[in-house]
Amino acid sequence: MCLGAYASTPWAADEAQPRLGRVEVTGSRILAMTAESAAPLQVLGAADIAAAGVVNLQELLLKSPLMGAPLISRNNSNISTSSAGIATLDLRNLGVDRTLVLVNGRRHVAGMAGSSAVDLNTIPADFIERVELLTGGASAAYGSGAVAGVINIILKREFEGLLLDAQLGQSQHGDDAKQKFSASWGHKLAQGQGSLMLHGALTRQGAVYSRDRAATAKDQYSLVLDPGSSNPADLFRPGPWPSSYAPQGQFFGVDAAGQAQDFSFDAQGRQIPWSLNGPKNDGVGATSFNRADYRAIAVPVDRYLLAAKGDLALNTAHALFFEASWARSQAQSHIEPFALSSSDIYPASGWVPTVFEHEGQVLRNPLVPQNLQGDYAFTRRLSDIGARLVNARREGLRLLLGLRGELSPAWSYEAYAAHGQTREAQSSGGLIDVRKFRHALEAVPDASGRAICRDAEARTQGCVPLSLFGFNSISPAAAAYVAAPGRMDTRLTQQFAGFNLNGEPWQLPAGPLALALGGELRRESSDMAFDAVSQAGLNASNALPNTRGSFGVRELFAEARLPLLKSLPALQRLDALLAYRLSDYSTAGLNHSWNLGLDWAINPGLRARFSRAQSSRAPNIGELYQARMQNFPTVQDPCEGVRASDTTELAQRCKAAAGVQANMAAHGGVFSLTPLDLQSVSGYDSGNPLLQAELGRSSTLGLVLTPKALPWLRNAVFSADFFDIQIARAINNPGRQYALDQCYNGGSQAFCRFISRRAEASVAGSAGALSLIDLQPVNSGGQRVQGLDFAASLSEPLGAGRLSAGLSWTHLLRAWQQPTDTAERDSSLGELGNPVDKWTLNLGYAQGAWGLSGRASYIGASELDDQFQRSLPAFPRWAFRVPAKLYVDLQARHRWGRAELYLGLDNAFATQAPPVIAGLPGSVDGSETAAGSYDPIGRRYYLGLRYSL
Repeated sequence: MCLGAYASTPWAADEAQPRLGRVEVTGSRILAMTAESAAPLQVLGAADIAAAGVVNLQELLLKSPLMGAPLISRNNSNISTSSAGIATLDLRNLGVDRTLVLVNGRRHVAGMAGSSAVDLNTIPADFIERVELLTGGASAAYGSGAVAGVINIILKREFEGLLLDAQLGQSQHGDDAKQKFSASWGHKLAQGQGSLMLHGALTRQGAVYSRDRAATAKDQYSLVLDPGSSNPADLFRPGPWPSSYAPQGQFFGVDAAGQAQDFSFDAQGRQIPWSLNGPKNDGVGATSFNRADYRAIAVPVDRYLLAAKGDLALNTAHALFFEASWARSQAQSHIEPFALSSSDIYPASGWVPTVFEHEGQVLRNPLVPQNLQGDYAFTRRLSDIGARLVNARREGLRLLLGLRGELSPAWSYEAYAAHGQTREAQSSGGLIDVRKFRHALEAVPDASGRAICRDAEARTQGCVPLSLFGFNSISPAAAAYVAAPGRMDTRLTQQFAGFNLNGEPWQLPAGPLALALGGELRRESSDMAFDAVSQAGLNASNALPNTRGSFGVRELFAEARLPLLKSLPALQRLDALLAYRLSDYSTAGLNHSWNLGLDWAINPGLRARFSRAQSSRAPNIGELYQARMQNFPTVQDPCEGVRASDTTELAQRCKAAAGVQANMAAHGGVFSLTPLDLQSVSGYDSGNPLLQAELGRSSTLGLVLTPKALPWLRNAVFSADFFDIQIARAINNPGRQYALDQCYNGGSQAFCRFISRRAEASVAGSAGALSLIDLQPVNSGGQRVQGLDFAASLSEPLGAGRLSAGLSWTHLLRAWQQPTDTAERDSSLGELGNPVDKWTLNLGYAQGAWGLSGRASYIGASELDDQFQRSLPAFPRWAFRVPAKLYVDLQARHRWGRAELYLGLDNAFATQAPPVIAGLPGSVDGSETAAGSYDPIGRRYYLGLRYSL
């Protein structure tokens, strides 16, 4: 056990007395007897996981103030194209690809195509001995990716017997149902010849739907998006924002007299005027559609896990070891039926013909109402086809075999090879084939007057005419003909082999010199393939091209721990740690990483530590090779509200853009947008094969105080650490809002090439409305985060029991990105998802068979993104403030012999997430908050039973 590691963590306050023996500490590959860490290291033990009652490790780790908002969790991935239900981690809010997740100090295959991010759904929480969190660069020890730090998950090393754990739970609203059953078995062979451990688990987490929460039951948007809004209170006040794509349809055209037609249908099939939000703008009599009826706050996830590990002594000096795991997860995302317009079917004109030449005759489509003469346009929600359900099944496999042993009393070795792969099969419904839909729309009467598809070849392929006019007007046969279920298959592979040599070749005056030498070969690949219709974008949805890529890397590393001085005044011991790694990537060439650390034991109760590291990260497969993939972002158009008479630089740039002046002419000289315009912004994300590796520099400086001389603090540990992580050539996406602001508000005009506007009005949107904002990663001007970590822990007898307490607090001093070399730094300090202060307090008390534990997690006050604030310059800064939130989790336990019953309450006081409404930066569709940072579900209960044999 590493005393320095545990000394810095409040989560390990009740650990047993230290064991003797050589250990490897996260951040170094050196095995040593007194391996204090020169860098801050926090540790979470198996007891902490059990006391939290979690089924997925992500749920607990996100409570740590070291963590940023996750890129993906079950609370923010319902709308995601390809990653619903995945669980990732993000140290210091620097990005999931800069957080290296290890299992037993070695790499784990990624869980998301194109990325290096590990899906924690594949790691069994009940099979974990501890989790070590090291922040700051660690590439010298582990290679590319450890720019923000390392999360090292240590599986149980020794276990004897059988442990069963069953749990049930749900939210106070009756949803978010939770079920878990796990079994762990271990056996030691006679005379210490080896050991074998097996683990199996089944977990289920149910869905939470937007319609079942008052705050999310209706389609809404921030009232500040209304063109006439000037009230700062409107920022966090919702207004109705129903969709103009309704199941009964909206239709445009002219009648026989040339009068314009704009109508819909009521439930009885009668034509009525279209009214987006009702005649009085109060929702009464609205003909629009509420998408919140279909959306989810949290996606359901089922997991099946198997794991095994063991070792077998070949003789007294050498042993084989292995690790194996298999995981299957199933997730389902659920969103509203597809929104279709005539522009999707007839992109050239946006108008549907009603009259056709057929077998020498001019015939009119008999399914079109008589008050539509000539071509017509439409928007319609395809409820007849069904909701868009995405079922994702992922399977992960990891196999590792190794040999370790002693070469001499001073030298040991370890050699290993591993194979990992992740497969995903995703099927989706609710989509259509636009080619078949066009055939079905072009109907003519046959000799008996019955509607048939005009195209003879289409008829031979089963074409069935369809009617768009009214609720449920598309027949089941027509729906089956035009439906085009989607399919996505991904495969990620990782193979690596490596070796380590550890030794103490010389005895120096202050102690033995410790060395570690080694190398590793690794190859990774990622393949994402879609069905043919989706690839071509012929389902009126995102065009989803296939993406494939791979890379290889060869690495050598060396580390040394040098005892410099000992037993001097104010210097009990001074050690230095030196590390260097050379990496040769097939995609990014040579990369150099190094680490320098100092560990100074001033006296038995006070230590000082310092580290300085250079880390590298090669671009991942997605950043390099991702094909153009469509996205639908939420942005604030800087041109909205600009007048034709304005002469500012912003006005001049806006008026020069396509369609803007036509929009002004149609709206009394003011550039105006409709809800449809805001909902229809699209864009393509793509890779950039010209990316270079990024380079991180990190520094830490801290003190650790263990006041054993004070009886009432003899088991207390206090630590304070300064950290500073800077990344040069950071691979980032500048962001669509940033691109808009740069293009129109006097910044870099280079971003204008990514922006397209509609040249003229159509059913898809107004003239001048944003059409496309494309995005690709670049080597930016850099990124930096700087702050202070404070930790305290205490474990003392109290009455007839024992009290344990721990506090972990992070205070940020700086956080910024620089989108380009010449751009201004964009500060994220104190912004949503990156609060200045964040802390977690853990309390526990055990007496006899009883145990109580509680955890309070504080998320400090924050603000909306400063780029968004600039779009509303008249509003005071306090208006953009998001309040602080405190979440409390509780658990009680009682043992009866071999059984332990536990009862838990998460978010015990039902703390509500702050409103971050659609249209505001950071809002997650369906939850109306920043669901990656805050709890959108509410109070939850669980009851469990553990039994050991």
